[in-house]
Amino acid sequence: MNTVFALPLAALALMLAGAGPAPLSPVAHPEKWPEVKAEPQRDPAIEARIDRILAAMTIEDKVGQLIQVDIGSITPADILTYKLGSVLTGGNSGPYGDDYAPPAKWLQLADEYYDASVKRSDGRPVVPIIWGTDSVHGNNNIVGATLFPHNIGLGAARDPDLIRRIGEVTALETAAAGLDWTFAPTLAVVQDDRWGRTYESYSEEPAIPKSYAAAMIEGVQGKVGTPDFLSPRHVIATTKHFLGDGGTGGVDQGDARVSEEVLRDVHLGGYPEAIAAGTQSVMASFSSWNGAKMSGNQSLLTGVLKERMHFDGFVVGDWNSHGQVEGCSNEDCPAAINAGLDMFMYSGPGWKQLYDNSLREAKAGIIPASRLDDAVRRILRVKLRAGTFERGRPSSRAVAGHFELIGSAEHRALARRAVRESMVLLKNENGLLPLKPGGNILVAGAAADSIAQAAGGWSITWQGAGVANSAFPNGETIWSGIRQAVTAAGGTATYAPDGSYATKPDAAIVVFGEQPYAEFRGDRPNLEYSPEDKADLALLRKLKAAGVPVVAVFLSGRPLWVNAELNASDAFVAAFLPGSEGGGVADMLFRKADGGIAYDFRGRLSFSWPKRPDQYVLNRRDPGYDPLFPIGYGLGYAAPAHVPQLDEARPKGMAAGAVSLIWHRGRLPDGWTASADDVALPAVTGRSANLAVTGVDRAGQEDSRRLAWTGPARFLIRPSAPIDLGRETNGEISLVVDYRLDRAPTGPVTLSMAGGGKTIALPVTRTLGTAVGSWQTLAVPLQCFRRRGLDVSRITGPIALAAQGALTLSISAIRLDYASVPMVRCGDETDR
Repeated sequence: MNTVFALPLAALALMLAGAGPAPLSPVAHPEKWPEVKAEPQRDPAIEARIDRILAAMTIEDKVGQLIQVDIGSITPADILTYKLGSVLTGGNSGPYGDDYAPPAKWLQLADEYYDASVKRSDGRPVVPIIWGTDSVHGNNNIVGATLFPHNIGLGAARDPDLIRRIGEVTALETAAAGLDWTFAPTLAVVQDDRWGRTYESYSEEPAIPKSYAAAMIEGVQGKVGTPDFLSPRHVIATTKHFLGDGGTGGVDQGDARVSEEVLRDVHLGGYPEAIAAGTQSVMASFSSWNGAKMSGNQSLLTGVLKERMHFDGFVVGDWNSHGQVEGCSNEDCPAAINAGLDMFMYSGPGWKQLYDNSLREAKAGIIPASRLDDAVRRILRVKLRAGTFERGRPSSRAVAGHFELIGSAEHRALARRAVRESMVLLKNENGLLPLKPGGNILVAGAAADSIAQAAGGWSITWQGAGVANSAFPNGETIWSGIRQAVTAAGGTATYAPDGSYATKPDAAIVVFGEQPYAEFRGDRPNLEYSPEDKADLALLRKLKAAGVPVVAVFLSGRPLWVNAELNASDAFVAAFLPGSEGGGVADMLFRKADGGIAYDFRGRLSFSWPKRPDQYVLNRRDPGYDPLFPIGYGLGYAAPAHVPQLDEARPKGMAAGAVSLIWHRGRLPDGWTASADDVALPAVTGRSANLAVTGVDRAGQEDSRRLAWTGPARFLIRPSAPIDLGRETNGEISLVVDYRLDRAPTGPVTLSMAGGGKTIALPVTRTLGTAVGSWQTLAVPLQCFRRRGLDVSRITGPIALAAQGALTLSISAIRLDYASVPMVRCGDETDR
């Protein structure tokens, strides 16, 4: 039996005695937490300088320092009037609205924000602005940057020196673009692998992030006590997300229902080491602890972090996270500041309202003057330590503008080393690996020629999906790396995504795995790999049946149930999300030309691998721990082992067939596609001649899509293979769409379902109505389609929306569900 957290012995004794455990409290007791010697020690000269600056600042100046705004929501011209403390690059907010902007444009905009922040003629103190960005596996927002493996792979490497070097290179490439600050590293200790941010975690075991925290902080910021600390080659680091974000039951922004002991002993992980190494910012988590949002938890932000562990940098919020604190909105949240948040992170058009409300509350004493001054003091302390006041415009700094550092050969070599160290060999029957490079090698699977799929989320764009290889000009696909290795040895390498071949190969390397995702869009209901689309499995089986030795290279952001895929492979490599250096994968698969072993596998699992798809919580400390491969598992050429035939049966209650969520939080099931007319929409964004699909917020960042028609066009979702809705159609289940009408239709609108070569279209113009601006739900009973002759056992198009005129519709979810909402009546032909 698996549980979300291990019960303390006292609570377990009470349960065995017949009494329930005490209610879980969201109030921490700081005296029970470790005390930390925070570094660097305060410099009296800096503290005296802060005193002078604070004394000369107005309350308007101070409130401005509390606010950080996404560059997609604020311009340098706004900073001329509102002297805010910081800006950030959101998930999809490149300079001047261009996610693919070259490094020179980043530096240009950095200068513009800086110039606006220091321009003043009123005699009040000049406080330069700082720019934060998510350089979470390299400076991953910038075209051409070196992208390292995500943290889950690095956790398998068990190499703190490697982590330190990655931090140094990431900081250098970030500073070269003129940016000051990265929102990394993530130290989450993930306990439920269904969470969409699992790959941002080093391990399910706190010991691994503990061993890495100081190394990464020193790499990003430089070592405290040396001239290198926060030198121009480094940037400000952020340790995140404080605290318990990995314990929310696999739900992003969820609730960690754990005792204070578990929160401290498991989820605190590497925070003491990061603070002792001098991390200058800590990001408060979106999540809750026992029902209370972390961004408003004073006992943790102030009592534990600042007072008990003596952290004297500043605490920044996550993306509008303060708006989820009880009694707050995105534009008004004194409770978060009073709890210990020092800087709001805000995105949206209402940042001026946040400023005005915070100013009003500071003047009224709702935010006490002492708390306001403490928050500003912390922000100023970090800016002074980082040399922001002295170094001038970003373009004038020592490293900025040296774009040759971004994606340099030296940095790419380090990334390639990181790929080699982070891969884990799960299976190698009959010593198939390493392969002889001089043979006839077939490479299959679309993932083999996609850097985006190997890099995962947070790669050029927030979600990382649909990014072409051209956006990684310094990168290399896995296929390219294999081709170079084979041709250099005189062999033949052929790439066929579908696994076809004219001459039987000596071996086939099949590269497959999860499509890119980030944050909540990666949350999933279980750990089964590709439950609807078994095309990868079919490819593996086809090759194996033909007598071709099969090497599987699996790309994923977490361990997944792949028993069938393991059975269909002779060798199986967990490559996780290796980043932009596909050559590192090739390095591990082939012998040297003289027949010797070039590199042996040293990666060892930092997460337990599931034996069943319902092993959501699978950690060594859990009762009944029974993984397929335990944490620490990993084969090597010097340490072979046999993997027996594995059970492929799905547990009862996990029926095969269609998923209930067709589209949720802007994400389709793995392998499904969306299109506007005949134009593919890889990330469910893009446009055709008459239809534009863009991201829009409902409950979270870009968790919905806005469909704007200017003329006749159709938006269509297709599964990877026909799905059987026969069982669902026999009941009272409907196709349910959560939508908001943003512009009423000027012509007929239909909702269609296709299957068995037939399409059934139902009019929904009247159902959509004319009530613009509010979220609503419509439902179409599946029986409507069946009664009109649709073959519901072979659905090839579960939904299509077509408009003949102008229409703007935002959609947050499409699902199969029981519905008690106004329905499109099956026989209503007058709705046109």
